[in-house]
Amino acid sequence: MKQIKNILLASLSAVLLSTSTGCTNSYEEYNQDPYAVTKEEMQRDAYSLSSALINLESWVIPTDVNANQFTECLCGGSYGGYISDSNPGFSGKNFAQYSPENGWDRVLFEDFVPKLFIYSNEVNNVTEDIVPRSVAQIIKVAGIHRVTDAYGPIPYSKVGADGKITAPYDSQEAVYDLMFAQLDSAITNLTANRTNDFSPKADHVYGGKVEKWIKFANSLKLRLAIHIAKAAPAKAKQKAEEAVNHEVGVMTGNEDNAELTVSSTNPFYVVMHEYNGVENNHGDSRVGADIISYMNGYKDPRRSEMFTVSTFANATNGFHGLRSGINIPGQETSNMYSNYKVATDSKLLWMNAAEVAFLRAEGALRGWSMGSTPKELYEQGIRLSFGQWGVNGVENYLADHTSTPAVYTDPTGSNSYNGTVSSITIAWDDNASTDKNLERIITQKWLANFPLGQEAWTEYRRTGYPRLMPVVVNNSGGIVSTERGARRLYYPQEERINNYDNYLQGVSLLGGSDNMATDVWLAK
Repeated sequence: MKQIKNILLASLSAVLLSTSTGCTNSYEEYNQDPYAVTKEEMQRDAYSLSSALINLESWVIPTDVNANQFTECLCGGSYGGYISDSNPGFSGKNFAQYSPENGWDRVLFEDFVPKLFIYSNEVNNVTEDIVPRSVAQIIKVAGIHRVTDAYGPIPYSKVGADGKITAPYDSQEAVYDLMFAQLDSAITNLTANRTNDFSPKADHVYGGKVEKWIKFANSLKLRLAIHIAKAAPAKAKQKAEEAVNHEVGVMTGNEDNAELTVSSTNPFYVVMHEYNGVENNHGDSRVGADIISYMNGYKDPRRSEMFTVSTFANATNGFHGLRSGINIPGQETSNMYSNYKVATDSKLLWMNAAEVAFLRAEGALRGWSMGSTPKELYEQGIRLSFGQWGVNGVENYLADHTSTPAVYTDPTGSNSYNGTVSSITIAWDDNASTDKNLERIITQKWLANFPLGQEAWTEYRRTGYPRLMPVVVNNSGGIVSTERGARRLYYPQEERINNYDNYLQGVSLLGGSDNMATDVWLAK
């Protein structure tokens, strides 16, 4: 019997499930089969499943404020062109200047891998039901792919049930093979049980709707296939076509979007709008100059829904981003730049239907069977993004053959960019080169994927798009190219101390030095 284990798990997780109901119903002690599962025991099992699965969901895009800040804002936000550091105390130790402290660098590795394994294994421990077990497998892949994309080889296939990562490393290719196998198994199991929805209390993403999880799993499979399009083109084509042509298929509408309903406060709100717990708009990050410059040049109507207007007295168009990788100005100046319009109860985006349309557009551009033409899928992606943000004007936007990204002019006059920016326009061009249309697809996917910085960074490394401004301050000591940017994160110091032999194996599998200039397998 699992009652004792489940009670302990429920107790440990109670703080994260404060809105869930406890096991308070009484039951009759007479006329019972002594070998039957009681109503109370069933409630305990359901509570334990909810605890484990919801805890697992909280480690894809982390709900923990500190973890979210390090991985989504300071790292992914900077490297993906979305978010810039606005706290001057971060200078000299941050990701943006290619000199992150180990305490910053370690989070995506040392925190994510154990949590993803511990909570997914807890799901398996508290239920024999193949449906939530399969959902847990999908969630683990959704989290772990971000880890391997950031570091390259990681411990994965031999990590134990306790989540300890003192284990041998797998090459990134082997990690991808295992993730595909796990997704395929989960998709098969859920498809056979597609009408067997489970408790919405155990699922803050899709409310227990099995078909939604199948669509997400196929869409995630498509994302991973596109990731390896350069490194393993034959396998990428096979997996992408399997995902799109599956009987349930991929996300096609915004009602399919994978978004986590937060139990407390959206962590982006805390990072970008609070200071020492006070809601005074003095957060540690602001919206980056790259994304706002692109959207300013395109006169993109989504800006007013995504960003606040800047408060510079001499500003002319209202939206001004803070450039990344600079000597961070004083807090008073930083706070004048545009910010992310996020509320305390905003959902956390994992993946949206717009991204899936752009993934299919890229696949179609490569000649894969994606169910439509590159142009139709590209335009579908833009329409879906406009719909997601609830703005009008999409047809005029799609027909714009002339607008290009704006050159960045810093309102303070300190960090303007004088280099060449992208000349990519919006409207699809059947006569353009494949590379031009690939840039077009990736650029619009990047705009639609905000604020998924880790995903943007992966796409930038494998394609070179969107074209981002180089940093002003490069503190890597000549290791990281200012033009190419950071290519990966270095392994945490804890690996050298606690897992040294396996760490050496991981560096060997990486095929280069353990620094931020070595390409991971999918981006070589």
